[in-house]
Amino acid sequence: MLHFRSFVTFCATTSYTSECKTDPLQKDLEEVKVLLEKATRKRVRDALTAEKSKIETEIKNKMQQKSQKKAELLDNEKPAAVVAPITTGYTVKISNYGWDQSDKFVKIYITLTGVHQVPTENVQVHFTERSFDLLVKNLNGKSYSMIVNNLLKPISVEGSSKKVKTDTVLILCRKKVENTRWDYLTQVEKECKEKEKPSYDTETDPSEGLMNVLKKIYEDGDDDMKRTINKAWVESREKQAKGDTEF
Repeated sequence: MLHFRSFVTFCATTSYTSECKTDPLQKDLEEVKVLLEKATRKRVRDALTAEKSKIETEIKNKMQQKSQKKAELLDNEKPAAVVAPITTGYTVKISNYGWDQSDKFVKIYITLTGVHQVPTENVQVHFTERSFDLLVKNLNGKSYSMIVNNLLKPISVEGSSKKVKTDTVLILCRKKVENTRWDYLTQVEKECKEKEKPSYDTETDPSEGLMNVLKKIYEDGDDDMKRTINKAWVESREKQAKGDTEF
């Protein structure tokens, strides 16, 4: 009993002074270890053991926090990477190009001075089955764009690609059906050229040629186009009927 009272007195005078409360956690841990060595009662030892574990956990957390703060300080001290500003300016639409074909490819040639000097990722081409979209970024302070829709025939998206040569971008559209000839690059170009062809059939009624053109446009057009043609047809018939009545 005397031994326990001595132990309690030791705790009161040593472990719970205001000085101990302000000591670092490491000193608290050392003191608890000393008390644990002197304690003989199970209840007291259990309490000290729990306190020891608690302090050890606090020390571990403090060390982790310090390590994290140190790492953050080191990261903040690193000089920020200087990124050169990219000046793209305005976008120029490409209208001049040339094209030819082989058994497998339709080849489009676009001349752009200095294009071979820009980074590879600045020259982008997006393909679909009936179109391609070229974008050249930050070439001499400008961007260049070329969009071609309604290709004459389907192409293979996976087989199509681009090549950048000296002052030239070469677009390779892989024909979906090889060994077929393209007389035009786009369907629109084909239709325009065919409309320009003169008709030498003198026996054909001129209005019949117009009707054939309207018929083709109607058949190839979407729902809006068909509604427009139907409306124009009805109005034309009404005007014609009105004119016949007045006459």
